[in-house]
Amino acid sequence: MSELITAELVDLDLSAETKQAAARSLAERMAASGRVTDLEGFLADVAAREAQMPTGLDGGIGIPHCRSEHVTEPTLAFGRSAAGIDFGAPDGPADLIFLIAAPAGGDADHLSILSTLARHLMDETFTGALRSATAPERTAALIRGDEPGVAPEPGVAPEPEAAPEPAVAPELAAAPESDAPEAAPAPAAPFRIVAITSCPTGIAHTYMAAESLEKAGQAAGVEVFVETQGSAGFQRLDPQIVADADGVIFAHDVEVREKERFAGKPTVDVGVKAGINRPAELIAEVRQKAAHGETSAPARAAAPMDKGADTGDNFATRLRKWLMTGVSYMVPFVAAGGLLIALAFAIGGYTVDKAPSVAEHFLWTESASWAALLFQIGSVAFGFLVPVLAGFIAYGMADRPGLVPGFVGGAIALTINAGFLGGLIAGLLAGAVVMAIQRVRIPPVLRGIMPVVVIPLISSAIVGFLMFLVVGKPIAALQKGLTDWLSGLTGANAIILGVLLGLMMCFDLGGPLNKVAYAFAVGGLANPNEGSLKVMAAVMAAGMVPPLAMALATTVRGRLFTKAERENGKAAWVLGASFITEGAIPFAAADPLRVIPSAMAGGAVTGALSMAFGCTLRAPHGGIFVVPLIGQPFLYLLAIAAGVGVSTALVILLKGLRKPSPTHPAPAPADDEAGVPAAA
Repeated sequence: MSELITAELVDLDLSAETKQAAARSLAERMAASGRVTDLEGFLADVAAREAQMPTGLDGGIGIPHCRSEHVTEPTLAFGRSAAGIDFGAPDGPADLIFLIAAPAGGDADHLSILSTLARHLMDETFTGALRSATAPERTAALIRGDEPGVAPEPGVAPEPEAAPEPAVAPELAAAPESDAPEAAPAPAAPFRIVAITSCPTGIAHTYMAAESLEKAGQAAGVEVFVETQGSAGFQRLDPQIVADADGVIFAHDVEVREKERFAGKPTVDVGVKAGINRPAELIAEVRQKAAHGETSAPARAAAPMDKGADTGDNFATRLRKWLMTGVSYMVPFVAAGGLLIALAFAIGGYTVDKAPSVAEHFLWTESASWAALLFQIGSVAFGFLVPVLAGFIAYGMADRPGLVPGFVGGAIALTINAGFLGGLIAGLLAGAVVMAIQRVRIPPVLRGIMPVVVIPLISSAIVGFLMFLVVGKPIAALQKGLTDWLSGLTGANAIILGVLLGLMMCFDLGGPLNKVAYAFAVGGLANPNEGSLKVMAAVMAAGMVPPLAMALATTVRGRLFTKAERENGKAAWVLGASFITEGAIPFAAADPLRVIPSAMAGGAVTGALSMAFGCTLRAPHGGIFVVPLIGQPFLYLLAIAAGVGVSTALVILLKGLRKPSPTHPAPAPADDEAGVPAAA
């Protein structure tokens, strides 16, 4: 790799008057050295980044930067302006201008060097040396870290400063010594903060905010642990550090990844420049919130089988997350398309799918035309289900480079009638292919075109070949066999399937098994038949049972539940009626051995009855609000009521058998309306 900056990339007498002129002057030096292949294209990328957020910093610093396909290798150009140039900093013009250019496919090692430089900009000794430098060669050496004692070598983290010794209170210093020395009290644990910093390109502001927060924490006697979510990826903070933290600071201009890890703690949420310019204020603010007991929204309680799940290298855990990523992005298309189609059938009858295109024939005064419009819009939305599933499974595996081959593979799965299963396999194939390509070492000159040309081209060709000629036909045959089996389900077979689906929906309450059963049902709606419509009805009915049962149990036997559970029970009525199975999670998290089996029993009863009654459903969501669109609606409600009754009776029975113990005291009796404990 070439040096990050050379004397030819330094201008100690930058005469530009505007930030655009300054960027052009420094970019021309990059182009002259062969590091920028298209000057105008690169400047357009710099301008686009500048439009997202000004790049001026307090202290007279401007850091225009971007990632661009027109950059061959990570490069830095430096200019010093006597008059100053306005880069939008609160304290005025910048006299030190750093133009940072990273290739679109820049690897982690290069980007970590750039991030280290960004941290050095917070060091006054470093910036002071740059202002007094008289020769381009020495200036370049300073920035590279070749000058000892000015800045640590790029890529090497600075040694942490020693924490200040705690001050001694005057009254303790003046206290006379006793004859028998008493044991010194244990020092109080320092206040701990975890922070996330991120900016749109993740090169400069991300790491400068991290450095600023860490230094402010040292000055305040606070432990600050920062997770930088930059272009080089991010290393998750140790879960134990997050769990032990007393407060959280989000200094970001892009969405925080895996934000749910920090829920339920005192939180300050600001832009990344606030983390650079006023870190001491942010630390004081989060400490004040902690003192007042202010917290962010509580984290959603995990289902019992998900508790303690690690983010490590366990393949089963990663596979589950990849699949859930695809399903989570697919669900909005399911809801929009499925409900539109269901409304179309409700308005126009079951022949609405035979209507001509509304682009050619539409009568404003006829309900049939409006029904056809809804059906055709919903059908278009539904057509994205398999490609979106495949694309975002690949995205979960390989990030954005996985999107193109994933969508291509999903579209091919539709073309060859491989359906939902084909999309799932296509997504996994696309992600695996991209991950394999990314491991290949390539010449620096090609890195700029890798993410926009090479990876999409090669990965799409490989995935297309595999889907069309290798795995596609067997998957399509399996999908057809599954569809035919669903179409022929009658009698005992249908009831057994209903029991199985009911158990899956209620086992982990919105977790992987629940989502697998739901995705299986939704996949059948793409090519609906009598069997697949029965499956969808059974899945939604069973999914409504757990929250409704917990709500009913807290109503009829409230003394068996804590005050918080009784409050959750009120919300569970609405959540259950809306087919949001997660409404039962707080109960399962608190008492899984009693709640989960009770919910599963009721779900199995409901699933079996729904299939036995022959109930059908064309809408993929909606709960009780789409009952008019259900075949056999009264029997459907009866199946739900039966399951809720079974689950309620079981959970009350199991909780009633629980014996109080020193570690699990009996719940306090419910208060009556006057605030006096009810009589035993």
